[in-house]
Amino acid sequence: MSKVICGLSVSVDGYVTGRDSGPDRGLGDAPTLFDWYFDGDTPSQVFDGFKLSAPSARVFDALAGRVGAVIAGHKTYDDSGHFGGGSPHPKAPLVVLSHGPVAEVSANQTLAHTIEDAVAAARKLAGGKDVGLMGGGTVTAALRAGLVDELVLHQIPILLGAGRPFFQELPEHIKLNLREAVPAPGVTHLHYDIVR
Repeated sequence: MSKVICGLSVSVDGYVTGRDSGPDRGLGDAPTLFDWYFDGDTPSQVFDGFKLSAPSARVFDALAGRVGAVIAGHKTYDDSGHFGGGSPHPKAPLVVLSHGPVAEVSANQTLAHTIEDAVAAARKLAGGKDVGLMGGGTVTAALRAGLVDELVLHQIPILLGAGRPFFQELPEHIKLNLREAVPAPGVTHLHYDIVR
């Protein structure tokens, strides 16, 4: 069965955006969270236009190549301009998770109202590949439901001090097993398995 995975850029103090993120403002005052996508000389084999350091390209492409469908929460969807009616991943369809109505869901996108329904829909769309999660609320909902298999923190060496946190409150501890730690220019890739 396909796995549910998440790989997000995060500051050392745990933020996935800076202050004032939102529609037409992207990551707010923290665009540095994505600098590592473009500050190298190794082109991504999955995402056109990404030029990463060699260690980052290895980690990024291995993870992105596994993804067959993506789930993004309503806030991430809105803040990202609805992904232009497509998906944040060039080869993986998008499932939008929202408890209410969502503007501009295209025929190329799927709407789900619970994390369980979103994961089920994404698994069908993924064709046996893994399901990727985007957005702190979505990741937290999936963790609460026991649906996440792996977490990858692309940790950026900065303290943002404010923004949108990666994780929201969880009802209990979730143990992680470090699978791999890869230092790279401007980022450290921390790959964890969820311990069940």
